[in-house]
Amino acid sequence: MIDHLGLQTADSEAAAAFYQQVFAACGLREAMRYHTPHGPVIGLCGPDGHPQLWVSPMEDTGHRPVHLALRAPSREAVDEVFAAARATGTEILHEPRVWPEYHPGYYGVFFRDPDGNNVEAVHHSPPS
Repeated sequence: MIDHLGLQTADSEAAAAFYQQVFAACGLREAMRYHTPHGPVIGLCGPDGHPQLWVSPMEDTGHRPVHLALRAPSREAVDEVFAAARATGTEILHEPRVWPEYHPGYYGVFFRDPDGNNVEAVHHSPPS
């Protein structure tokens, strides 16, 4: 479970747009934003409206990739995230599949976001 996660990004507007486009099938949308001298800090939420993913301007340019897994409501939504990520031309690390090494109902896709982070959409369900 993720309460919230903050990512420092090269361009918070572009990062927020990317996440909203790719995770549209999961109901991801902008909940709020506030402005800083270095650019906007944008809170993204799921269907509950609570901002859990924050993108903000990078504080320094060091290499700090993050792994972020967002829960999808269904396997079909994972597949839709994959299609949307592929449509943006992003690097796909692993196409959607069952990952039995995690557990039998773990279905996920892995890709890079615009800042090089390893992002995953995952659905947990009983094996079919």
